[in-house]
Order: sequence, then C-alpha cells, then structure tokens
Amino acid sequence: MQRFLQNYFGRAWMVLVFLFLYLPLLFMVVFSFNSSRQDAVFTGFSWRWYEALGRDTKIVEGFWLSLQIALATGVLSAVLGTFAAFVLVRYQRFIGRTLFSGMVNAPLVMPEVVIGLSLLLLMVGIQHVFGWPERGMLTIILGHTLLGMAYAMVVVQSRLLEVDRSVEEAAMDLGAKPVQVFFLVTLPNIAQAIVAAFLLSFTLSFDDVVISEFLSGPGVNTLPQVIFGYARRGINPTIYAAATILIGIISTAVVLYSVWVARQSRRLAHEAQLALSEVQG
Repeated sequence: MQRFLQNYFGRAWMVLVFLFLYLPLLFMVVFSFNSSRQDAVFTGFSWRWYEALGRDTKIVEGFWLSLQIALATGVLSAVLGTFAAFVLVRYQRFIGRTLFSGMVNAPLVMPEVVIGLSLLLLMVGIQHVFGWPERGMLTIILGHTLLGMAYAMVVVQSRLLEVDRSVEEAAMDLGAKPVQVFFLVTLPNIAQAIVAAFLLSFTLSFDDVVISEFLSGPGVNTLPQVIFGYARRGINPTIYAAATILIGIISTAVVLYSVWVARQSRRLAHEAQLALSEVQG
C-alpha cells in the first residue's frame, strides 16, 4: 500500500494539480484561434482575433505602456532591493535596523488595496503642495517599485546569506576597497539572484491592476487595466489573443533565463574544478 501511494498517488496528485493550474490557460490559447465569439464551442481555426488585436489601439497602447512601466520597475526594484538586502545581511547592528527591516517587508503582507489607497493620498498631497507629479506613468512606476522592491529584497537576501564571506575578506586582505569588493566579488556572486529579482518585479508590475487603478491618470491605462475593462463588458476573444501572446513572451523569457542559469552554473562548476586541480597539482 505504501509503495502504491509513493509510486502512483503522488504522481496522480501532481497531474491533477498541473491540470488545475494550466488547463484554463490551454483552453484560453485554443479559443484565441476560434473563428467565432463563442467561448464554449470551437467552430474553426482563424487568425481573426489576432488581426483584431493589431487594430485595437487601446490594447496596443496599453501593452507598450505596461512594458515601459514594467522595465523601469524591474530595474529600480532590483537595484533598491539589492542595496536593502546588502544592508540587512552585511550590517547586523545599526540604529533603526528593526524599523528599516519592517518597512521594507511591509508591502509583502499588506493588501494592495491599502497600498494603492495610501499611495494615492500621498501623491495627491504632494501634488497639492508642489504641483507635481501628475498621476500617470511616473506615479504607477513609483507604486509598483514599492511593491517590487520588497520581493526583490527577499530574493537577493536569500542569495547573500549563502555567499562565502571568506572570499570577500580575502579580497580586502589583498588590498581591495569595500566598494571594489562589492562590485568585483559580491555582485558577480549574486548576479543570478538580481536577474531573478528583476524578472519577478517585472512580472508583478506588468500584471498589476489594483495599484495601477489607484495611481493612473486620465487616458493612462496599462494593459491589465484595458483587459479588465473589456472583461467587465463581456467576452471578447481579442483578450484571449492578447493573453496568449503574453504567455508566449513570458514562457520564452523563463526558458531563456533557465538556460542562462544552467550555463552559468556549469561554467562556475568547471572553473572551480580547474582551480581545485591547480591547487592539488
């Protein structure tokens, strides 16, 4: 019985979980090529909705706006999250450390509605005092960065905890300054984590609706906002086509990142083996 559970039940449960997660996506991809608007009967293969997608200016403009916001958010979140993680890992004692750690981690557990509403009140107050910034692309980037930085910090922090401090100490013993140690030793060791933090922040930003709704201005709508608006008015297969393209882009990015990580791991393992061979020789 125990062998049956180990060999078959676990695999069957895994298959059911994957079907639950990915069968709706497969359904959506298939019906993005449907020749009619029906969402229950596949009437024939057609590129009709992809052609309609190219003519839909709202979706196209929303896509490019979301892409720009997500790229800016990913870069800012990765940089700020890396510095925050470095401070928390390398400097265990400084005044306000507990408060700093709590504030950085707060967006992870706080509802996005609360984050969006508080940022809206902050931006409105700043605009009344200084006349800037207008709600739009910049305010959305700032809001998304607040959320993305927290996730990026967690990813980079976990990698920093695994880095061997003796390598950094050896570099300083050889005369390297702390800044040089960070950029020449620490940064290459955590590069994969920084890339992962960028991709995670990019995805969170590109997918966000709640914070974008609070911080967007008139005529500024990201792709998720446009899709959400279409979905509220009824079934529109153009949404399926847009979502299918996004799935393809994200899947390609994940595959490329996985290949890059695998090659980097093999290269580092090969270099470590060569170094060990030279030492033993």
